Amino acid sequence: MSSVFTAGQTWPFGAALLLMLFLCVLEGVGLLVAHGPSQWLESLIPDTPDGVDGPLGWLHLGKVPVMVLLILFLIGFALSGYLIQAIAMSLSSHMLPAWLASIPAALAGLSITSALGGLIGRIIPRDESSAISEQQLVGRAGVVVRGIARTGFAAEAKVRDTRGGTHYVMVVPDLPEQVFEEGANVLLVRKDGVSFRCILNPHPEQL
Repeated sequence: MSSVFTAGQTWPFGAALLLMLFLCVLEGVGLLVAHGPSQWLESLIPDTPDGVDGPLGWLHLGKVPVMVLLILFLIGFALSGYLIQAIAMSLSSHMLPAWLASIPAALAGLSITSALGGLIGRIIPRDESSAISEQQLVGRAGVVVRGIARTGFAAEAKVRDTRGGTHYVMVVPDLPEQVFEEGANVLLVRKDGVSFRCILNPHPEQL
């Protein structure tokens, strides 16, 4: 079995696992700054109340974070690919060409993503989803719940929309001299890329 993992015919599946690990590390680093890959991916998806339709809807895009779906696919693709090559090796003593094994592995990866994405979509609380456009959060007050927001570095803030739904967004100070630590009451003033610019909330009692 060890030869399956090191064979040249399984390089796409090893590359998928390495990419998955790289994304996890990059996401961890991104939590410290305002440019996490998951936020960039989410910004590419249109804001719709019930996700998107069609094949992308089958993958629960818009209901489950894109980064989660991507990691599920990479894991499903890699494990399926190794399994396919192991079966081919046991049946014929030869592995399939990498490109040929990648086709059923990709289909299996998509199926795994759909199945597990559906389960994750049921676990994620509805009131913490992005059911409204993020632009509608501008003008809403929030509380910094993780990290310290300062120029060049974002922190996570908890914000409620007009319907009472809870959102967790990344915020940076709108004024360079401001610093917001955990527990600070802030007011979102504009969307700036994947983050929101914020100022000190002048009316914290209305939060």
